[in-house]
Amino acid sequence: MYRYSQLAVTLLLCSFLFSCEEPKSSQKDTEQPSNSGSTILTKNIPYKLVNKYPHSTQAFTEGLEYVDGYIYESTGQYGKSYISKNELETGEQVDIYRLEDKYFGEGMTVLNDKVYMLTYKAKLGFVFDKKTLKLLNTFPLKTNEGWGMTNDGTNLIYGDGSSYIYYIDPNTYNEVKRLEVMDKYGSVSAINEMEYINGYIYANQWNTNYIVKIDPSSGQVVGQADLSNLRRQTGIPEPQYGNEEAPEVLNGIAYDVDNNRVYITGKNWPYIFEIKLDN
Repeated sequence: MYRYSQLAVTLLLCSFLFSCEEPKSSQKDTEQPSNSGSTILTKNIPYKLVNKYPHSTQAFTEGLEYVDGYIYESTGQYGKSYISKNELETGEQVDIYRLEDKYFGEGMTVLNDKVYMLTYKAKLGFVFDKKTLKLLNTFPLKTNEGWGMTNDGTNLIYGDGSSYIYYIDPNTYNEVKRLEVMDKYGSVSAINEMEYINGYIYANQWNTNYIVKIDPSSGQVVGQADLSNLRRQTGIPEPQYGNEEAPEVLNGIAYDVDNNRVYITGKNWPYIFEIKLDN
Protein backbone atom coordinates (compact mmCIF):
# COMPACT_ATOMS: atom_id res chain seq x y z
CA MET A 1 0.00 0.00 0.00
CA TYR A 2 2.84 2.39 0.92
CA ARG A 3 4.64 1.67 -2.38
CA TYR A 4 1.55 2.58 -4.42
CA SER A 5 0.95 5.74 -2.36
CA GLN A 6 4.54 6.81 -2.82
CA LEU A 7 4.31 6.22 -6.58
CA ALA A 8 1.12 8.25 -6.79
CA VAL A 9 2.70 11.18 -4.96
CA THR A 10 5.74 11.05 -7.24
CA LEU A 11 3.59 11.05 -10.38
CA LEU A 12 1.49 13.91 -9.04
CA LEU A 13 4.62 15.96 -8.25
CA CYS A 14 6.09 15.38 -11.73
CA SER A 15 2.83 16.41 -13.34
CA PHE A 16 2.78 19.61 -11.29
CA LEU A 17 6.38 20.51 -12.18
CA PHE A 18 5.81 19.84 -15.89
CA SER A 19 2.73 22.02 -15.92
CA CYS A 20 4.76 24.91 -14.40
CA GLU A 21 7.32 24.95 -17.23
CA GLU A 22 6.98 27.85 -19.68
CA PRO A 23 5.52 26.65 -22.96
CA LYS A 24 7.92 26.58 -25.88
CA SER A 25 7.04 28.62 -28.95
CA SER A 26 5.74 26.62 -31.86
CA GLN A 27 7.05 29.22 -34.34
CA LYS A 28 10.63 30.49 -34.63
CA ASP A 29 10.91 34.25 -34.13
CA THR A 30 12.11 35.78 -37.40
CA GLU A 31 13.00 39.17 -35.96
CA GLN A 32 16.73 39.50 -35.42
CA PRO A 33 18.71 42.56 -34.32
CA SER A 34 20.81 44.33 -36.94
CA ASN A 35 24.34 45.60 -36.41
CA SER A 36 23.06 49.15 -35.88
CA GLY A 37 20.66 48.37 -33.05
CA SER A 38 17.56 48.49 -35.25
CA THR A 39 15.67 45.37 -36.27
CA ILE A 40 14.82 43.40 -39.34
CA LEU A 41 11.07 43.71 -39.22
CA THR A 42 8.80 40.71 -39.68
CA LYS A 43 7.25 42.59 -42.59
CA ASN A 44 10.19 42.51 -44.97
CA ILE A 45 9.95 44.34 -48.30
CA PRO A 46 11.46 42.22 -51.09
CA TYR A 47 13.32 43.92 -53.92
CA LYS A 48 13.71 43.08 -57.59
CA LEU A 49 16.52 44.42 -59.78
CA VAL A 50 15.03 45.89 -62.96
CA ASN A 51 17.74 47.90 -64.73
CA LYS A 52 21.04 49.71 -64.28
CA TYR A 53 22.48 53.00 -65.50
CA PRO A 54 25.99 54.52 -65.38
CA HIS A 55 27.04 56.46 -62.29
CA SER A 56 30.28 58.29 -61.55
CA THR A 57 32.60 56.39 -59.24
CA GLN A 58 33.86 59.82 -58.10
CA ALA A 59 30.41 60.71 -56.72
CA PHE A 60 30.31 60.31 -52.94
CA THR A 61 26.51 60.28 -53.04
CA GLU A 62 24.60 62.06 -50.28
CA GLY A 63 21.34 62.94 -52.06
CA LEU A 64 19.54 61.63 -55.12
CA GLU A 65 16.34 62.71 -56.84
CA TYR A 66 14.64 62.15 -60.20
CA VAL A 67 12.77 65.14 -61.62
CA ASP A 68 11.60 65.95 -65.16
CA GLY A 69 13.68 63.17 -66.67
CA TYR A 70 16.93 64.11 -64.91
CA ILE A 71 18.84 62.77 -61.93
CA TYR A 72 19.80 65.44 -59.42
CA GLU A 73 22.63 64.39 -57.13
CA SER A 74 24.51 65.94 -54.21
CA THR A 75 27.86 64.63 -53.03
CA GLY A 76 30.04 64.91 -49.94
CA GLN A 77 33.68 65.11 -48.80
CA TYR A 78 35.58 68.32 -48.14
CA GLY A 79 36.99 69.71 -51.35
CA LYS A 80 34.89 67.36 -53.47
CA SER A 81 31.28 68.33 -52.74
CA TYR A 82 28.95 69.42 -55.52
CA ILE A 83 25.40 69.25 -56.80
CA SER A 84 24.76 68.11 -60.36
CA LYS A 85 22.00 67.55 -62.88
CA ASN A 86 22.60 64.38 -64.91
CA GLU A 87 21.08 62.38 -67.72
CA LEU A 88 19.90 59.05 -66.37
CA GLU A 89 20.60 56.95 -69.46
CA THR A 90 24.16 58.15 -70.04
CA GLY A 91 25.21 59.55 -66.67
CA GLU A 92 26.38 62.72 -68.45
CA GLN A 93 26.42 65.88 -66.35
CA VAL A 94 24.20 68.62 -67.75
CA ASP A 95 24.95 71.18 -65.01
CA ILE A 96 27.11 71.24 -61.89
CA TYR A 97 27.78 73.56 -58.97
CA ARG A 98 30.83 72.90 -56.82
CA LEU A 99 30.78 73.90 -53.16
CA GLU A 100 33.68 75.69 -51.53
CA ASP A 101 36.26 73.35 -50.04
CA LYS A 102 35.17 74.25 -46.50
CA TYR A 103 31.79 72.61 -47.02
CA PHE A 104 30.92 68.92 -46.82
CA GLY A 105 27.80 68.44 -48.94
CA GLU A 106 24.88 66.35 -47.74
CA GLY A 107 21.31 65.50 -48.76
CA MET A 108 19.22 67.42 -51.28
CA THR A 109 15.68 67.66 -52.60
CA VAL A 110 13.81 69.41 -55.41
CA LEU A 111 10.68 71.34 -54.49
CA ASN A 112 8.84 73.36 -57.14
CA ASP A 113 11.49 75.31 -59.09
CA LYS A 114 14.25 75.13 -56.49
CA VAL A 115 16.86 72.64 -55.34
CA TYR A 116 17.71 72.56 -51.63
CA MET A 117 20.97 71.09 -50.37
CA LEU A 118 22.31 70.53 -46.85
CA THR A 119 25.81 70.67 -45.44
CA TYR A 120 27.19 68.28 -42.86
CA LYS A 121 28.42 70.45 -39.98
CA ALA A 122 28.30 74.03 -41.24
CA LYS A 123 24.68 74.50 -40.07
CA LEU A 124 23.90 75.86 -43.52
CA GLY A 125 21.74 74.96 -46.50
CA PHE A 126 21.96 76.10 -50.12
CA VAL A 127 19.14 76.97 -52.53
CA PHE A 128 19.67 76.59 -56.29
CA ASP A 129 17.62 77.26 -59.40
CA LYS A 130 16.30 73.93 -60.66
CA LYS A 131 16.98 74.60 -64.35
CA THR A 132 20.47 76.09 -64.16
CA LEU A 133 21.79 75.14 -60.67
CA LYS A 134 22.62 78.80 -60.15
CA LEU A 135 23.03 79.54 -56.43
CA LEU A 136 20.09 81.68 -55.26
CA ASN A 137 20.64 81.96 -51.51
CA THR A 138 21.44 80.08 -48.33
CA PHE A 139 19.46 79.24 -45.19
CA PRO A 140 20.37 78.42 -41.59
CA LEU A 141 20.16 74.88 -40.26
CA LYS A 142 19.18 74.71 -36.61
CA THR A 143 20.52 71.23 -35.91
CA ASN A 144 24.21 70.48 -35.41
CA GLU A 145 24.36 68.28 -38.49
CA GLY A 146 22.57 67.81 -41.80
CA TRP A 147 22.12 64.33 -43.31
CA GLY A 148 19.39 63.15 -45.69
CA MET A 149 16.64 65.30 -47.22
CA THR A 150 13.32 65.00 -49.06
CA ASN A 151 9.98 66.83 -49.23
CA ASP A 152 6.27 66.06 -49.13
CA GLY A 153 5.25 68.66 -51.70
CA THR A 154 4.81 71.30 -49.02
CA ASN A 155 7.61 71.11 -46.47
CA LEU A 156 11.29 70.30 -46.59
CA ILE A 157 12.07 67.16 -44.57
CA TYR A 158 15.55 66.34 -43.31
CA GLY A 159 17.47 64.30 -40.75
CA ASP A 160 20.51 64.97 -38.60
CA GLY A 161 21.80 61.42 -38.14
CA SER A 162 19.69 60.77 -35.08
CA SER A 163 16.29 59.07 -34.91
CA TYR A 164 14.55 62.41 -35.57
CA ILE A 165 13.14 63.78 -38.81
CA TYR A 166 12.47 67.52 -39.05
CA TYR A 167 9.86 69.29 -41.19
CA ILE A 168 10.71 72.91 -42.07
CA ASP A 169 8.83 75.58 -44.00
CA PRO A 170 10.68 76.30 -47.30
CA ASN A 171 9.82 80.00 -47.03
CA THR A 172 10.78 80.74 -43.43
CA TYR A 173 12.92 77.65 -42.66
CA ASN A 174 11.16 77.40 -39.32
CA GLU A 175 10.45 73.97 -37.89
CA VAL A 176 6.89 72.82 -38.57
CA LYS A 177 7.02 69.48 -36.80
CA ARG A 178 9.37 66.78 -35.63
CA LEU A 179 9.06 62.99 -35.84
CA GLU A 180 10.97 60.34 -33.95
CA VAL A 181 11.50 57.22 -36.04
CA MET A 182 10.50 54.16 -34.03
CA ASP A 183 10.00 50.45 -34.45
CA LYS A 184 8.62 48.00 -31.90
CA TYR A 185 11.95 47.94 -30.09
CA GLY A 186 12.37 51.70 -29.75
CA SER A 187 14.21 54.49 -31.57
CA VAL A 188 15.72 53.85 -35.01
CA SER A 189 18.78 56.04 -35.51
CA ALA A 190 21.20 56.86 -38.35
CA ILE A 191 18.38 57.86 -40.71
CA ASN A 192 20.18 59.06 -43.81
CA GLU A 193 19.15 59.76 -47.43
CA MET A 194 15.37 59.92 -47.82
CA GLU A 195 12.72 59.87 -50.53
CA TYR A 196 8.98 60.49 -50.26
CA ILE A 197 7.19 57.69 -52.14
CA ASN A 198 3.42 57.24 -52.27
CA GLY A 199 2.82 58.87 -48.89
CA TYR A 200 5.71 57.21 -47.04
CA ILE A 201 9.30 58.16 -46.31
CA TYR A 202 11.82 55.62 -47.56
CA ALA A 203 15.24 56.10 -45.97
CA ASN A 204 18.70 54.60 -46.07
CA GLN A 205 19.95 53.63 -42.64
CA TRP A 206 23.58 54.69 -42.62
CA ASN A 207 26.23 52.00 -42.63
CA THR A 208 23.69 49.25 -43.31
CA ASN A 209 22.14 47.69 -46.39
CA TYR A 210 18.63 48.55 -45.23
CA ILE A 211 15.98 50.87 -46.59
CA VAL A 212 13.33 51.56 -43.97
CA LYS A 213 9.77 52.60 -44.80
CA ILE A 214 8.44 55.20 -42.37
CA ASP A 215 4.86 56.30 -41.78
CA PRO A 216 5.10 60.13 -41.67
CA SER A 217 1.97 60.42 -39.55
CA SER A 218 3.56 58.56 -36.64
CA GLY A 219 7.25 58.03 -37.33
CA GLN A 220 6.65 54.28 -37.14
CA VAL A 221 8.77 51.97 -39.30
CA VAL A 222 6.22 49.87 -41.16
CA GLY A 223 8.57 47.90 -43.39
CA GLN A 224 12.17 47.28 -44.26
CA ALA A 225 14.04 46.18 -47.38
CA ASP A 226 17.28 44.28 -46.93
CA LEU A 227 19.54 44.84 -49.94
CA SER A 228 22.50 42.87 -48.59
CA ASN A 229 22.65 40.67 -51.69
CA LEU A 230 22.69 43.56 -54.15
CA ARG A 231 26.47 43.96 -54.11
CA ARG A 232 27.07 40.31 -54.88
CA GLN A 233 24.30 40.29 -57.46
CA THR A 234 25.75 43.29 -59.30
CA GLY A 235 29.48 42.74 -58.76
CA ILE A 236 30.10 45.72 -56.45
CA PRO A 237 32.83 44.89 -53.91
CA GLU A 238 32.42 45.44 -50.20
CA PRO A 239 33.57 48.79 -48.74
CA GLN A 240 37.33 49.31 -48.48
CA TYR A 241 37.58 51.81 -45.67
CA GLY A 242 40.52 54.14 -46.07
CA ASN A 243 40.13 54.14 -49.85
CA GLU A 244 37.96 57.17 -50.62
CA GLU A 245 37.39 56.14 -54.23
CA ALA A 246 36.23 52.58 -53.54
CA PRO A 247 32.50 51.79 -53.48
CA GLU A 248 31.17 52.49 -50.02
CA VAL A 249 27.76 52.21 -48.36
CA LEU A 250 24.35 52.09 -49.97
CA ASN A 251 23.06 55.68 -50.07
CA GLY A 252 20.70 57.36 -52.50
CA ILE A 253 17.01 56.85 -53.27
CA ALA A 254 15.14 58.57 -56.12
CA TYR A 255 11.57 58.15 -57.33
CA ASP A 256 10.07 58.65 -60.79
CA VAL A 257 6.53 59.54 -59.77
CA ASP A 258 5.15 59.51 -63.33
CA ASN A 259 6.32 55.96 -64.06
CA ASN A 260 6.40 54.57 -60.51
CA ARG A 261 10.10 53.71 -60.65
CA VAL A 262 12.58 53.60 -57.76
CA TYR A 263 16.29 54.28 -58.32
CA ILE A 264 19.05 53.61 -55.80
CA THR A 265 22.81 53.92 -55.67
CA GLY A 266 25.68 54.15 -53.21
CA LYS A 267 28.73 56.27 -52.50
CA ASN A 268 31.18 55.88 -55.41
CA TRP A 269 29.09 53.13 -56.97
CA PRO A 270 29.50 52.57 -60.72
CA TYR A 271 25.76 52.26 -61.30
CA ILE A 272 22.36 53.65 -60.44
CA PHE A 273 19.97 50.73 -60.17
CA GLU A 274 16.25 50.70 -60.88
CA ILE A 275 14.59 48.35 -58.41
CA LYS A 276 11.07 47.28 -57.59
CA LEU A 277 10.07 47.49 -53.93
CA ASP A 278 6.44 47.68 -52.80
CA ASN A 279 5.79 50.82 -54.83
